[in-house]
Amino acid sequence: MKAVLFSSYFPPIQYISKFFLYNNIYIDIFENYQRQTYRNRCEILTANGKANLSVPIIKSYRQYFKDTQIDYSLNWQKNHYMALVSAYKNSAFFDFYIDSFNFIFKNKEKFLFDLNHKILENCFKILGVKPKFEYSKSFINQEDTLNLRELISPKSKIIDKDFELSEYYQVFKERHGFIPNLSIIDLLFNQGPQSIIIIKNSVKLS
Repeated sequence: MKAVLFSSYFPPIQYISKFFLYNNIYIDIFENYQRQTYRNRCEILTANGKANLSVPIIKSYRQYFKDTQIDYSLNWQKNHYMALVSAYKNSAFFDFYIDSFNFIFKNKEKFLFDLNHKILENCFKILGVKPKFEYSKSFINQEDTLNLRELISPKSKIIDKDFELSEYYQVFKERHGFIPNLSIIDLLFNQGPQSIIIIKNSVKLS
């Protein structure tokens, strides 16, 4: 059975864990774009608690995700960079990895899909893994497909029996307690090379 994910901006750890659970993953880029999801936003931990970073898009009626364009009329690149610096400058591995993501803040990808793809590939490179996956050539809606799109959502109330994340050190943990399943960037900046071990250990076979 193949599993289906959506394209994500700095995806949550739960999302990344699926590449270690399923050998046949498709990322659907022919689905209609959906607002208020991880497709264009991520969650980080700041001094004030959990915060969202959202990539603004040029809205169009019922557009395929692959055709969704980024809106640069707002200075979101600078805002995202400054938010990451403020949140993670004191983390153990911020200085090691932040330059790897400079393309996000300096380049201007036209399509959200292209930006998300480069982020995902870069995260895998830092983790030292090359999981196999494919991008869809049409909308995936088949009976033999495990749809993970609703499971991995900021609003999801579905219990993921295949994912159990252990606590790890976070910069503001003493102030806010451990906040689980933030963006993969939170794990990378705080745990560095240990990140891959934490991700693999989070995979639970139900």
